[in-house]
Amino acid sequence: MKRILFFLSVVLTVNLYAQQAPQFSQNMFNKLANNPGFAGSTGNVSTSVLHRSQWLGFEGAPSTQNFSIHAEVPFLNGGVGLNIVKDAIDQFSNLGLQASYAYRTQLGIGQLGMGMSFGIFQSGLDGSGLNPSSDGDNAIPTGMVDGSKLDVGAGVYFNTQDMYIGLSSAHMTEPIVEWSDGSQYPLSRHYFLLAGYTYDLTSSLLLHPSIYLKSDGSTSQMDISTNLIYDNMWGGVSYRLDEGIILLAGMEINQDLRFGAAYDVTLMNPMGNSLEVMLEYNFKIKTNKSISKY
Repeated sequence: MKRILFFLSVVLTVNLYAQQAPQFSQNMFNKLANNPGFAGSTGNVSTSVLHRSQWLGFEGAPSTQNFSIHAEVPFLNGGVGLNIVKDAIDQFSNLGLQASYAYRTQLGIGQLGMGMSFGIFQSGLDGSGLNPSSDGDNAIPTGMVDGSKLDVGAGVYFNTQDMYIGLSSAHMTEPIVEWSDGSQYPLSRHYFLLAGYTYDLTSSLLLHPSIYLKSDGSTSQMDISTNLIYDNMWGGVSYRLDEGIILLAGMEINQDLRFGAAYDVTLMNPMGNSLEVMLEYNFKIKTNKSISKY
């Protein structure tokens, strides 16, 4: 029964072109995935690896892997970054590779990054792994079909020592991926808003509320989050509108390495819960920049 329900969801996903922008729950720690203006903002060479298993218990459920690296490059007056995302839903898969550059400048008490990303978006469907109810349906491929297209994004990111706000867009040219069998997979332009603030409750206890909004112009998703940060550990909760809640936790293993996890509990739909884990490592570099907290 779960396989039948999931197969229906795959069909709907392919037909409606949903989840073209992968879903993450730790967006406050994974900013380069959606905003190229973030590149170089930390003053370090920052790397992160993230894995997300969505709808636990469903065979062939969505699985996402994300790797990102970015660094400040002073002689370019900004930062550069690389973001790689692989997203799979049963026999359907996407692969995005984006190189980004952000011009950075001081603005008031903070710094502003204005970035662009350029790369390749590849998608494909392995029809040999599908089990249609009847043979001879020309809309269902019998083998592997795939294609790729140039993809462009842009974003601005402003941060001070205590707050940040970012606006960005992905698939700006709305490219159409031509599959090898002649069918088309159009990409919708997506928009992102990310903002957060850190408030010192005591000298060792911080409160960090944040919001994350993702929209393709017709449908939207919003996460409202609050994290409590104590010494080198944090924990909190997010509320995802019309879906459920997300439990957040993590810790800094040392000054450069930190680990985070998120567990999505669905309340508004019949799909299963999701698990997301993240590992981040910062290679420190010497700069004269005074703002390094984010």
